[in-house]
Amino acid sequence: MRELKRGMRIVSEEEGRRMLKIGEVSKRSGVSIEALRFYEKGGLLDRPSRTMSGYRVYGEDVLERIEFIKRAQALGFSLDEIRQIVDDARRGQSPCDEVREIVTRRMEELDERLRELHRYRKELKQTLDEWDKVGRAPGHVCGLIERSSVEHASHRKTEGLKRGKRSA
Repeated sequence: MRELKRGMRIVSEEEGRRMLKIGEVSKRSGVSIEALRFYEKGGLLDRPSRTMSGYRVYGEDVLERIEFIKRAQALGFSLDEIRQIVDDARRGQSPCDEVREIVTRRMEELDERLRELHRYRKELKQTLDEWDKVGRAPGHVCGLIERSSVEHASHRKTEGLKRGKRSA
């Protein structure tokens, strides 16, 4: 094996046959070839070795890294967050405290979103109860909607931004 510029390693064809080509990594991991290349380019995966003929070849450890990425994504981590976690680990630092902080923040955000959804559901229920009393209502398209006073939280935020106001 010899080292090339920019950290690229070239392995013999014989050694390359014992390693995993990108198609095999894709098949075994369930991640597309394009995604593997994207992960490599983004620093989530180490640069693979190359055979003399230019094929990307990986060690079995790449499957563990891909499984880690998939688990982190399932937990709601963005690729940028995963990259930072991986970088910390590469530098020998434990990223566990940072991981805990991120998940704690996510839980707080999720709790707030659930409160918003609960308020919105309550508004919709009240509106539906009113509509059930009214039946049909004349209007340009549908009087029920046209006379509605419900504003979904995301709609209020969007409208505020359109008018140049910031919603909290």
